[in-house]
Amino acid sequence: MAKRSTTRRTGIADVAKHAGVSHATVSRVMNGNFTVDPVIAQRVRESAAELKYYPNSVGRSLALGKTDTIGVVVPDLGNPTFQAMLRGVSRAAAKDGYRVLIADSSEVLSEEAILAAEARRRCDGVVLCAPRMSDAELQDLASALHPLVLINRTVPIENTPSLSANYGQGIQELATYLVGLGHKRLAFLSGPPQSASNRLRVDGLAQFVAEHPDVELQTLSGGVSFAEGHESVERILASGATAVLAFNDLVAMGLLSGLHERGVDVPGEISVTGFDDIPFARYTTPPLTTAAVPITELGEAAWERMKAVLQEDEAVALATTFSPRVVARGSTGPVPLG
Repeated sequence: MAKRSTTRRTGIADVAKHAGVSHATVSRVMNGNFTVDPVIAQRVRESAAELKYYPNSVGRSLALGKTDTIGVVVPDLGNPTFQAMLRGVSRAAAKDGYRVLIADSSEVLSEEAILAAEARRRCDGVVLCAPRMSDAELQDLASALHPLVLINRTVPIENTPSLSANYGQGIQELATYLVGLGHKRLAFLSGPPQSASNRLRVDGLAQFVAEHPDVELQTLSGGVSFAEGHESVERILASGATAVLAFNDLVAMGLLSGLHERGVDVPGEISVTGFDDIPFARYTTPPLTTAAVPITELGEAAWERMKAVLQEDEAVALATTFSPRVVARGSTGPVPLG
């Protein structure tokens, strides 16, 4: 007969003794209770790690009806913008003992609702980032997803915080900057028609043109990726525009690459701007002028809103808007003479 192991599994009492706190305090920290003093909570977590104490997450989830996990749904994990947002959410959540489950809809509109609903079944709440679904679809789905935090959507939904960048303002400020350089013939490489942030850009540019009747603006089909920007070169050159406003930095970078291959001087012959200020934007040739969005900060704020909703905090801020900032670099210059 095999000898029965006498090794005792580390328990909550061991962690309490090691950290110098009560059993109840350890239990509250392990269960994600936010009322424990942060210094004490950190001491408890360090003791648990040192003693290799791991609570039974399955049993705890069943007992508490919570998973200590939130779901984050994004349209494209290949986009550095969403990577930065995820970094902000996950790091902030980890400090409070929460994990993040990530779902990527791959820019497929029909997948968003399915992925969001699946994430909610597995998690305590959902952060929905830049969804492509319509306002009506989002409002119909919201009650099933609650607790819910929206990023880059401003649909008014009860007890649902939203965080967004003012894309309309940002694109107008980029256009104003280009006009200040003498450009009167602009082209906008638009994003997906169903994208909420693209609609905000379109509305912002419509307002800009109404206020600048001497400026000609052409809207051309763009997209969201480097490849789509690269494929737009012929359309841009045929437009006669002297400056381009790309939907995002990836599209702008693809356009820069395509123009370089054609021997077109940027910014000597045409100026190019992006949007977002992803980490690579400053390292393109030439460095990319763009509108910077504090996307990591936005992700951190998304977790703070989610935490407040999970705690049923009635004082949670329901609508927060971040203002983009124009960052001028070498991809823009004065309008070509002649």
